[in-house]
This record gives sequence, C-alpha cells and structure tokens, in this order.
Amino acid sequence: MFDIKYSRQAIKFIKSLDKIHVSRIFKKLEKLKQDPILHDSKIVGGYSEKLYRVRVGDYRILYDIDYNGNLIGVIKIDKRSRVY
Repeated sequence: MFDIKYSRQAIKFIKSLDKIHVSRIFKKLEKLKQDPILHDSKIVGGYSEKLYRVRVGDYRILYDIDYNGNLIGVIKIDKRSRVY
C-alpha cells in the first residue's frame, strides 16, 4: 500500500472545490493507494520525470510514483483544460 504526498498546488485546489468533487477525487486517490497504475492511468510526456495522469470527471490528477519509498506524489490537480 502506498502513501500519498500532496503538493501545495494540489492542497490549494482541493480546498477551493465543493464537497462532492472533493469526495470523488479522494475516492480515486484511495484507489491509487491500492494500485498506483489504474486501468485509466496514462503516462504524460514532456516532463523529465515519469508522470501519470488520471481523470476524475472534469478534473485531472498528475502524479508520480516512488516504488522504493512506497509513495505517490500528487503534483497537480486541476481542470482538464488547464492541467498542462
């Protein structure tokens, strides 16, 4: 099982959302704790490190995986149109 570490941007964005969207995002993050590469996860190109993205409704979560430390780093959460 993996732990999750949030960036400042991710925390700030989560605080700005309503409860319904926050609960949906946290449900997806709980699934990521069990299996960090879900069937709907995709690799994001154009970054120096290997980043993944997963869609939650109108939002995307960008994250990286540290297998040695059992850690998922949530880099960014934002609307699909602004995530990159």
